Amino acid sequence: MSKVCQLTGKRPISGNSVSHSHHKTKRKFYPNLQKKRFYIPEEDRWVTLKVSTSAIRTISKKGFTAYLRDLRKKGLSINI
Repeated sequence: MSKVCQLTGKRPISGNSVSHSHHKTKRKFYPNLQKKRFYIPEEDRWVTLKVSTSAIRTISKKGFTAYLRDLRKKGLSINI
């Protein structure tokens, strides 16, 4: 499975691992992704998504449908 958030689009970024002697080696920083089920009351169904923890926090604050509405306002297309 790809390590990309299905809602925010967060993906791994690359950087350097720096040792005590300041020797640098390439590494990746992965987003904190979780598999989470969300209930959509308008459609009366459950949806399982792979989302970042920051998206989970925002959804718990705003609500799932309001969060999707905001994403669509920003111009992001979500296929659920």
